[in-house]
Amino acid sequence: MPANRFNGYTDYGVGIGLRIPHYPHILGKKPVVDWFEIISENFMIDGGRPLKVLDQILDQYRVVQHGVSMYFGSAQPLNREHLRRLKTLVKRTNTPWLTDHLCWGSVDGRYSHDLLPMPYTFEAARKTAQNIREVRDFLEIPVAVENVSSYAEFHVSEMTEWEFLNEVVEQADCGMLLDVNNIYVSSQNHSFNPFDYINSIDPERVAQIHIAGHSKFEKYILDTHDHPVLDPVWNLYARAIELAGPTATLLEWDDRIPSFEEVHQEALKAQKFLKSKTQQKPLNGHDRVTPYAHQDPARGTAALGGVEKARA
Repeated sequence: MPANRFNGYTDYGVGIGLRIPHYPHILGKKPVVDWFEIISENFMIDGGRPLKVLDQILDQYRVVQHGVSMYFGSAQPLNREHLRRLKTLVKRTNTPWLTDHLCWGSVDGRYSHDLLPMPYTFEAARKTAQNIREVRDFLEIPVAVENVSSYAEFHVSEMTEWEFLNEVVEQADCGMLLDVNNIYVSSQNHSFNPFDYINSIDPERVAQIHIAGHSKFEKYILDTHDHPVLDPVWNLYARAIELAGPTATLLEWDDRIPSFEEVHQEALKAQKFLKSKTQQKPLNGHDRVTPYAHQDPARGTAALGGVEKARA
């Protein structure tokens, strides 16, 4: 959504990820950019060049923090040292909201450094929501969770991914970072209609949107972030904006990174969708698809089961 409580009542427009190859251009040319997204873990340190560069960026630009290792869905307690370092960075950047992924990735203090898919059960939703609330209360800023691309599903799942996402954000009372490229990738890997996903989420909880490129292989699609956004993803983005309204949008480009100008121009393609929406009347309650709501939140307590689908 436009400015709302899940993005700190901000209206940030179109941003791009802050990446090392672009540092000289950004610091030297000072291009006009609505905002930059930073990977929090790259700056959770005590000093050195990363923080020096970050401070130079903060002097000129707005920054939003995006994390890759909070692992909201892990069953074990949150890493308190990680949270303390994260809060120090939050105070430095003044990020109006913070995002991380709806996934798990750590066991017994060991980290996979990957965004692993979750079983879509009521018990997993309950524990994940509890973790999100703890993080939000500790950091004292809004938190939004991102749907991940997935290449495996669990037999024990009790709902669809979009139903699970709605369940988690309702219980946690948090926002969504809606990644429309991830929705498309997962839809092709798991054979569902991506518009069913988009039409079922609660648009009033959308704090931010990600767009990105992906790669097609013979039996699966991979979320690679290494080339421009493809047409099917733009189509999903258009529908997301139609439902949620003009929303802070971020282009991810993390591999085979081209020039700053090429990345920025690709990101700015989103503006035509945002501008067209600002000229339309918002959808009313009769136009929107009602988000999924569970009738029995106490149902599922099953343990993790076997994997039904895996990457080919």
